[in-house]
Amino acid sequence: MDPKEAAGERAASLVKGGMVVGLGTGRTADCATRALARRVAGEKLDFTGIPTSTATVKLAMSLGIKLASLDDHAVVDMTIDGADEVSPSKDLIKGMGGALLIEKVVASATKSYVIVADEGKMVETLGKKCAVPVEILRFGTRQCLGRLSALGCVPKIRARPDGSPFVTDCGNLIADCKFPEIKEPAKLDDKLHGIVGVVETGLFVGMKPKVIVGTETGTREL
Repeated sequence: MDPKEAAGERAASLVKGGMVVGLGTGRTADCATRALARRVAGEKLDFTGIPTSTATVKLAMSLGIKLASLDDHAVVDMTIDGADEVSPSKDLIKGMGGALLIEKVVASATKSYVIVADEGKMVETLGKKCAVPVEILRFGTRQCLGRLSALGCVPKIRARPDGSPFVTDCGNLIADCKFPEIKEPAKLDDKLHGIVGVVETGLFVGMKPKVIVGTETGTREL
């Protein structure tokens, strides 16, 4: 089995009837959503999904998954989401799919946070492979980029394939900020949040998720 599908299947098996489940965004999270849909069809599993992006809404609706908003459910029983990097302490970089703000809002309301990933997302230190996505306001972009750069990164506004700026579901821009490596992610997250114009960061720190890693022979858990 494909490692992403293996991780998604394992995470989906943790969901119980009656749960409110956050549905993450990205390829591996999509595998979990599809696995949940198979359980709905085959086992008549009854749960309510809280999608984290318009892309996830479209996927879940096409699969017949019952959806609601976070305003309908103050507490989420479990969220299953992917990650772009996972450190040994289970701190994360997320947001390459562009949904980091809503993902973090849903994660913050979640009792049980489950991350699905393949071996390629495991790193010794955050920032080894990925830039840190930082969601910023469209107003005052130049000034915000200057302040981000002063923290020691190279920020670049994310663009669509046609060259136009990528705009998030919340109407903001994303600055992908490449740092050499991130030895103290919590401190960096605080510094990023201290910049006027920064809405949210892709550093998911201190959340201590259950991390399910898909491999060619099955799954393992950090």
